[in-house]
Amino acid sequence: MMRTPEEHATASAVIALMRGVVYRERDETVWAALERHGAAVREHFGDIAVDVVIDDVEGFAYLRAQEDAEGEEPLPRLIRRRALTYQASLLAVLLRRRLAEFEATGGEGRLVLAQEQIADLLSVFSAESTNEARSQDRVGSAIRQLKDLGFVQELRGQADAWEVKRVLKAYVDAQTLGDFEARLTEYARDLTGKDAE
Repeated sequence: MMRTPEEHATASAVIALMRGVVYRERDETVWAALERHGAAVREHFGDIAVDVVIDDVEGFAYLRAQEDAEGEEPLPRLIRRRALTYQASLLAVLLRRRLAEFEATGGEGRLVLAQEQIADLLSVFSAESTNEARSQDRVGSAIRQLKDLGFVQELRGQADAWEVKRVLKAYVDAQTLGDFEARLTEYARDLTGKDAE
């Protein structure tokens, strides 16, 4: 079956979204198709209870399962929810916080952290361990979970360097970040109180 150029562009955008997050800077052709044929792409996914989220400001697009309507029999989930380990959840919030700091200080380009810097972020919240290899395994496992979700990407040619992707902002929102900050303040206050005793 011969597709028109519009049908081909729409199909390409649908396939790209099904594979994961689409970034304007990395997928220019797909992004252009989303801009031109966004209604057709949304209609395609809407029929199967999936929303297309496009953030023009940050330059990314992804799929999100629609909430089940009250009183309606739920459809099977096309997009699976993934349970993160405590370490991976904590790392997601810490990286989101670091991304906010990076942007607030006028950071240009992309936020790139070495694996050692990521380990340092987590170490504040980890119990002291004499088993360094086990600690590194936990950090590596948390990073791999976030990589699978598209929140971080290993840089080619740079060992242990990770780019924090902006799509993380869509998953760890300002409310979650604010709640986390309040808990951090409480945690620091508890630590200070214990040190004083």
